[in-house]
Amino acid sequence: MTTTKQLTTHSFTALSPNTTLTNEQQRTLNQIKQFTQNSLQQSEHAVFVLVGEAGTGKSVILNRFFAEMAPQMPQAAFLVNHPELLKVYRQIAGVTPHLLKKYFQRPTSFINQRQRLEDPVVDLTVIDEAHLLLSKPDHYNNYYGDNQLADIIQLSRVTVLVFDPAQVLRTKSYWTTARLKEVIGQQPQQWLTLTKQFRLQAPEQLLTWFNQLVTGAEIKPLQLPTTNYDFRIFTDAQQLRQVINAKNQAGGLARVTATSGYPSTLDGKKHYIDEGDFHMPWDQYNFSAIPWAEQPQTLDEVGSIYTVQGFDLNYIGIIIGPPYYLTDQHQLGVDPSRSTDSEIFKKRSDLVGAEFEASKITLLRNSLNVLLKRGVKGTYLYAHDPKLRDWLVKMVTIK
Repeated sequence: MTTTKQLTTHSFTALSPNTTLTNEQQRTLNQIKQFTQNSLQQSEHAVFVLVGEAGTGKSVILNRFFAEMAPQMPQAAFLVNHPELLKVYRQIAGVTPHLLKKYFQRPTSFINQRQRLEDPVVDLTVIDEAHLLLSKPDHYNNYYGDNQLADIIQLSRVTVLVFDPAQVLRTKSYWTTARLKEVIGQQPQQWLTLTKQFRLQAPEQLLTWFNQLVTGAEIKPLQLPTTNYDFRIFTDAQQLRQVINAKNQAGGLARVTATSGYPSTLDGKKHYIDEGDFHMPWDQYNFSAIPWAEQPQTLDEVGSIYTVQGFDLNYIGIIIGPPYYLTDQHQLGVDPSRSTDSEIFKKRSDLVGAEFEASKITLLRNSLNVLLKRGVKGTYLYAHDPKLRDWLVKMVTIK
């Protein structure tokens, strides 16, 4: 493949259709292609679901599949409901032969455009981060249907999607595996799960510890061997920032991020995160075509799940905010009342009572999980809660 500019970011090169696949990834790609080719011979709408947690290579396979199949299709679309990730895909399309930027769209735009046509059904739709699709009307985003996935399936002969319930972040996009199966219903379908971690170059015991941390298991001692992966617990957020700055100076794509729990509103003003000497504003809305983490001025901003989900950073600093605390059982507790993100817990008629309250905790755990799976070469943690911060320091040792 020839390109017109240097591929400079890890997300860019990792998602490129030119990326070398492992044998397992190639087998998965072949399965999706075979399913698609067989389904196109049938009259029913068909769905392929690729399941896997963050970093298991779902998007790599998805983009390779689309790059190989789209040029053969009269009509095809690649749908992404995350604006920063969509920018990465369009960058890739701009330097990849036969892969056009117009293929890559937001789901709402695709649905609204196709539903106005006399013959609206396309041959193929591919959906990255399907767990971010709207599952209720959202007038703010000009979506007036009941469920984006249901609409997309009806507008496609074949739909291929990736799904991770641990990356669901808002009630207006509330998904579980059971809810996904309900929407797909009796349509011809195939499911495949990926398990191997490709993004984080981290020891297996650290990946396991991350998963236990976010799910609320007891936070137990972690003894890490000396490796190239840089994992640290900080007791000073400003020191964390200084290390991130040094890593960015050395190799780029190092950023500070935070969970909710700090002033945050959509009024266009700067809202600051304060932790001791640490004083930085939240990420500003990115109107450009360049992903947030690739812009140099964002080194002086704090990223969020909305700017880094689906994106690879070399090093990530994570400020674990006020909603997270250490329980008496030495677990990661979650207090939804201390969340300051008004977009997370929108009410919906099919999510009420105890289920709604439980979903709040799940969504906040998912938010931290998303951040923990971004750092390719290193992850740095600082906790707002003093007890949690001290316990993390006590639990982690590097041999």
